[in-house]
Amino acid sequence: MKKNYSREYLSALIRNNIRKYRKLNNLTQQNLADLTGLSHGYIRDLECPNRKKTPKVETLGKIASALNIEIINLFQEED
Repeated sequence: MKKNYSREYLSALIRNNIRKYRKLNNLTQQNLADLTGLSHGYIRDLECPNRKKTPKVETLGKIASALNIEIINLFQEED
């Protein structure tokens, strides 16, 4: 069956994975902001389900590097 990779679906998936990997690395939102050079407000907005913020690929790369993961991990669905 073909999946629907809508903007809303992908944003939610990325948001949840950023939060998951941030917590696995015992980082606060401020820690992640400091590691990426992004603002705390931007990281907060990325993780907030009501904001629907969709980051650029370059931004995802910065986040993945800071979290010591491959960028593809941000797109992986839970098993």
